[in-house]
Amino acid sequence: MNSSLKHTLFEQCQHFVDGRLNAIQQTISEIQESLSSETKSSAGDKHETGRAMLQLEREKAGQQLAEIQKLNQILSKIDLSKPSKTIGLGSLVFTTQAHYFIIISAGQLLAQDQQFYAISANTPIAKLLLGKQAGDLITFRNQEFTIIEVR
Repeated sequence: MNSSLKHTLFEQCQHFVDGRLNAIQQTISEIQESLSSETKSSAGDKHETGRAMLQLEREKAGQQLAEIQKLNQILSKIDLSKPSKTIGLGSLVFTTQAHYFIIISAGQLLAQDQQFYAISANTPIAKLLLGKQAGDLITFRNQEFTIIEVR
């Protein structure tokens, strides 16, 4: 059960990244198509403005693609089989307030009738949790909570 919960959450994170990757690739493909189908029209300035806008969109999509590739790199470094007593990347953290999976920012996940927040190691709450162990007390945004368990 311990490792299957982690695997289930990990798969949800991977699915999240794959979905974003597919969406960005589709966007890039559509922009490329628009750029190549743009023909020189008689309204020269309007044409150049349209091309410039498409170039900006392509640049933005390229940056998003790079971010998604970074997320995939983070996921590839996670060793789910390694048990952790101290909170680090890949840890499941159960607290009196909420449950966290320190991995990537993928939002709220549901597994085995429990709610988890998939958070990146550089989020404010994760920075507080990293290096802590079960039994430690944390104060975040004027709220105190205790770490119940680390997996």
